[in-house]
Amino acid sequence: MGGFFGVKFKNKACRAELFYGTDYQSHLGTRRAGMATLTDEGEFFRSIHSLEQSYFRTKFEDELNKFQGRSGIGVISDTDAQPMLFHSHLGRFALVTVAKINNQEELAQQLLAENMHLSEFSSGRINPTELVALLIIKGKDFVEGIENVYRSIKGSCSMLLLTADGIIAARDRWGRTPIVVGQSEEGMAVTSESTAFPNLGFRTLHYVGPGEIVRITDSEMIPMRAPEKEMQICSFLWIYYGFPTSCYEGRNVEQMRNECGKSMGETDDVEVDCVCGIPDSGIGMAVGYAEGRKVPYLRTIAKYTPTWPRSFMPGNQEMRNLVAKMKLIQNTDMLRGKKCCFCDDSIVRGTQLRDNTAALFEDGAKEIHMRIACPPLIYACPFVNFSASKSELELITRRVIQDFEGDMNKNLEAYATEGSPEYERMVNEIARRLNLTSLKFSTISTIVKAIGLPKEKICTHCFDGSSFFSL
Repeated sequence: MGGFFGVKFKNKACRAELFYGTDYQSHLGTRRAGMATLTDEGEFFRSIHSLEQSYFRTKFEDELNKFQGRSGIGVISDTDAQPMLFHSHLGRFALVTVAKINNQEELAQQLLAENMHLSEFSSGRINPTELVALLIIKGKDFVEGIENVYRSIKGSCSMLLLTADGIIAARDRWGRTPIVVGQSEEGMAVTSESTAFPNLGFRTLHYVGPGEIVRITDSEMIPMRAPEKEMQICSFLWIYYGFPTSCYEGRNVEQMRNECGKSMGETDDVEVDCVCGIPDSGIGMAVGYAEGRKVPYLRTIAKYTPTWPRSFMPGNQEMRNLVAKMKLIQNTDMLRGKKCCFCDDSIVRGTQLRDNTAALFEDGAKEIHMRIACPPLIYACPFVNFSASKSELELITRRVIQDFEGDMNKNLEAYATEGSPEYERMVNEIARRLNLTSLKFSTISTIVKAIGLPKEKICTHCFDGSSFFSL
């Protein structure tokens, strides 16, 4: 996915807050990180590093003193190298994006046909942030240019622009990814994750609306484009992506997870001795489930954080599998002989869960019941980079449907409908393949209620295929 952070101060250098504010986005991306600052004399300094073999902090600490100026932007990206710097008829600016552009090849050809050029390539591929910048500079001003991005792309795009007049924040037209503005006595900040604010002295001032554009100065937020009434914010922000202390649309991540788990616990009938969350995103749900089911919460699995913090995950899939195994350690003494219920955010491929289940049984667990915070993932996400899946057959649900129907695309609506014979058959088969004693998924209605927004404002496309806006 990715996340960004920007800051503009009145009378002090921004490097420290920019460094830590960007670092607070590290759970959202694993591939690239970058920061850019702008001096009062109009000079930019930029640096970009790979995160595939190390952490954000280790890459930028030694060069912090080079970041001069009172304003800056930073990004953690799962895709391209950012920020990018541009000199155009709109002026000089730096740009970071959180985007998934499904028609970038088509847009690139259109721009080339208009005698524009693409100079920045990452591993021979189009850099989507450069593509966004070229669409912006086609406008007579920044607002018209950003609206051109909204009209042109298929997918989603939120962005920050560092300019001589402040930081321009523009949220995706459908609001699929968040932007939050904060204020302190020393200046203003803007971020994907509000969890970046408290320790840096900012208080939340404004949740930027879908398609809204604002300019951040050192003392105020200036509206540039009014928000749209329609919204399709990604439900996985609360289920999986979000850090527990973050809020989106005024709704706290951990509170949502607690309520989702509590609802499942109150309606479940399984008899278990304890509940445990799969770290990190399953913990909030498990705490709520334990309360709702009235069984103890025990840490029968713990995450080893000294060398495997939340942000680091190598790009190589074989190494990713090994790191995933290394990070989670089962507590044998607390497992032995117990009927255990485990809560997790989702099941994508199922490979890691199958391996974890085998290890838990080997360590003496009597029963393993799995409760998942969202419905089965039936559809790949076309709007944000939820997973690295290159084919829908990488989803365990689609592999099961392929085996049942001979066609992974057949009868999807029935398999996505909770309580249908197809749905029950699919869930039972997933439980069998993963060697689970029982398996249950949360429902869309439970998620919507826990988030607290109207259903039509929440994207649940990966569960029910319901959102085709901007495709």
